Amino acid sequence: MNKADCAKSFFERGYNCSQSVVLAFCPEMGMAEETAARLAIGFGGGMGRLREICGAVSGMTFVISALYGDRDKGSVYALVQKAAGEFKEKNASIVCRQLLEMSKNPAPENPQPLQRTAAYYKKRPCAMLAYDAALILENLIREEG
Repeated sequence: MNKADCAKSFFERGYNCSQSVVLAFCPEMGMAEETAARLAIGFGGGMGRLREICGAVSGMTFVISALYGDRDKGSVYALVQKAAGEFKEKNASIVCRQLLEMSKNPAPENPQPLQRTAAYYKKRPCAMLAYDAALILENLIREEG
């Protein structure tokens, strides 16, 4: 299974958008899945369900930081900007509420995630956003060598 399919599968198994991307890259980061899921959980829902930066984009940032954090800040920032730019080019935004077409609505006051039902998966693009993020990240890692 490629990384994109893996990230999509993690989301469909109940992990949030950020966790799904991060979990797909645990082998590359040398990180246990339990640790990665715990560290990435707060980035889901656009940072704690605030609907700000998409959790899948935050997941890409997490992985880039884990893999390339020994480089200078400018180099890491450039990789994050490249990945986020490709995500935005494909999806028109990196902002959760815009991706969910909620741009006129404020962030939900209730921090509790919605129950994962067939209707939820039909309505939300999150599984495919995690897919896109992991695909972009996989290509970036390949380019970096």
